[in-house]
Amino acid sequence: MKAKDKMAAEKEIKHLRLDLERHNYRYYVEAKPVVSDFEFDQLMKRLIELEEAFPGLKSPDSPSQRVGGEPLKEFKTVEHKIPMLSLDNTYTFEELEEFDRRVKKFLAQEKVSYFVEQKIDGVSISLVYEKGRLRLGATRGDGRHGDDVTENIKTVRAIPLTLPAPGASFKGRVPEWIEVRGEVYMPVESLEKLNKEKERAGEEPFQNPRNACAGSLKLLDPKIVSGRGLSIFVHGLGSIRGGGDVPKSQSGAFEFFRQLGFKTVEQTKSCKDIHEAEEFIRWFQPKRDELDYEIDGMVVKVDSFELQKALGRTTHAPRWMIAYKYPAERKETVVEDIQVQVGRTGALTPVARLKPVRISGTTVSRASLHNRDEIERLDVRIGDHVLVEKSGEIIPKVIEVLKDRRTKPLPKFKFPEKCPVCGGEAQTFGDEVAVRCVNFACPAQLEARVKHFAQRDAMDIEGLGEVWIRTFVEKGFLKDLADIYALDFGKVVALERMGEKSAENLFKGIEASKRRLLQRLIFGLGILNVGEHAADLLAQNFKSLERLSGADLDELSSIREIGPVTAESIVRFFKEPGTRKVLAKLAKAGVRFDLVEAVKTGTPLAGKSVVITGSLEHFSRTEAEARVRSLGGHPSGSISKKTDFLVAGKDPGSKLGKAQALGVKIISEIEFEKLIKV
Repeated sequence: MKAKDKMAAEKEIKHLRLDLERHNYRYYVEAKPVVSDFEFDQLMKRLIELEEAFPGLKSPDSPSQRVGGEPLKEFKTVEHKIPMLSLDNTYTFEELEEFDRRVKKFLAQEKVSYFVEQKIDGVSISLVYEKGRLRLGATRGDGRHGDDVTENIKTVRAIPLTLPAPGASFKGRVPEWIEVRGEVYMPVESLEKLNKEKERAGEEPFQNPRNACAGSLKLLDPKIVSGRGLSIFVHGLGSIRGGGDVPKSQSGAFEFFRQLGFKTVEQTKSCKDIHEAEEFIRWFQPKRDELDYEIDGMVVKVDSFELQKALGRTTHAPRWMIAYKYPAERKETVVEDIQVQVGRTGALTPVARLKPVRISGTTVSRASLHNRDEIERLDVRIGDHVLVEKSGEIIPKVIEVLKDRRTKPLPKFKFPEKCPVCGGEAQTFGDEVAVRCVNFACPAQLEARVKHFAQRDAMDIEGLGEVWIRTFVEKGFLKDLADIYALDFGKVVALERMGEKSAENLFKGIEASKRRLLQRLIFGLGILNVGEHAADLLAQNFKSLERLSGADLDELSSIREIGPVTAESIVRFFKEPGTRKVLAKLAKAGVRFDLVEAVKTGTPLAGKSVVITGSLEHFSRTEAEARVRSLGGHPSGSISKKTDFLVAGKDPGSKLGKAQALGVKIISEIEFEKLIKV
């Protein structure tokens, strides 16, 4: 009876897997679902029940794996058989035509055909299939090595677990081994949903879909990743062997991918020359707003694989493709109001409230006007028509006031002379442009100060997000930074949406923060002009907060990289009565003022000047620079003849060229990791 049961279960499981993957393909690739979400969920529920009842019938390529397996301890590093190089960028058609001339000259031929596709703003991924089964999903990393994120990749429903995907039209022989490359992305709708959840939980929202996508793929719990709504567009063929007909061009590869069941961008074009490519790029530019995902340009590739191979690559990018970056999109809208916000350091920042307008795939309803001088320069007034763009595709900015659209006189905006929140004095210091509220107890500053103090790079208080900070300030629980350590558990746990488990985690985070390193405490205090690097220098030189608080201008200015402006800010900060009161309360609460990380000597980085450029796969810039300092090195933000190492991550920018010109030693992230493993 058991054998019969197992045989019946095996047969049903086979049918369920096939049906579920067909539905995945129709929904996530073709966008033509044929069953409701409820029906799909019932099929998945039945499959999971059967696999739990018969563990021997479980399979790594079962659609049940898409809901996420057990949390991972860490990501393994894998080597790419063919490097995943970055792209050269261009911003003008003149530069695009220069690229065309270089290609023709290198190939010694007059005519070259191109293939143009969207440049998806996401995370580059390599997918490896053996005998038709997904075996590996890896991030780009430093181009030669990446993270094995296979378990997270399995949760992306647009990625086939087997080839061809059930429901796809492929009729040939599936390659024995194939690597395809693509861009995992987060749809704008998924980002909006995720950010609403994060705000409800009191957490910081993501700034854009790319950051949200990258953050999701780095999560060690695939179950969380499965709920992030990630998708993928496949666009490149890495390597292939043991199959039937192999594509001979980029355009042929796209058709090949579609037949296998991969999702590719729909708007592409095969172009007989660079001028036809330019026409397509121009035609598509205004259509960007219609997409439910973000792009930042178009990629132009030599279509023929044979010619691509002949062209080869430089040390960092292929010679046969280039990215045309669209200029920042500008839209006209109306200034409905100008409000002045107060930041962590007391700076009064004017913000334009705009009639909502869609720019680069997202709705913009506010834009910073930076400071009093910028308002005067623009002569922006409430009711004005303005041009707005998203600087760097992220931050909205008012570019121009359309003064010819003023149909009636509008009153000039009067910048406040007192803090709009607490009514305290608003002053400027030295040559600063910023106008600042000098009241240390200002409630608006308090929210921002607590947020800064609790952030990951400072005191790292888990669970103390923006929403809860605002709530605690509004309820009167927090009147200064030190009140974090005097929160009442009973009052906190009684708050709406604050469950007992969340409250327990918050209070554990608060207790753990009492033993953070001195440099993180100094940074967390929010002293004007003192960033993470300066905080580390101060910690290493003074060894305790008591000694630092008593330092004079001469002592501070004598420290390498601490200038007179920073020194003056530090002295002024510690002289404030409000500062002394907060420090006394922190000390009484048990916050340590003297935990300093010992700097190692005799390391490969001791005494060396290190510049980090581009984005790193395994470190944030802050983490990498902190590691350099802990090993006796000196992180720097600029290249010079005195620079010993340039650590080049993804998209290194102009610093790479300058380092090459000066003969500075350039190392990859992998080489950097070897240097710091001491």
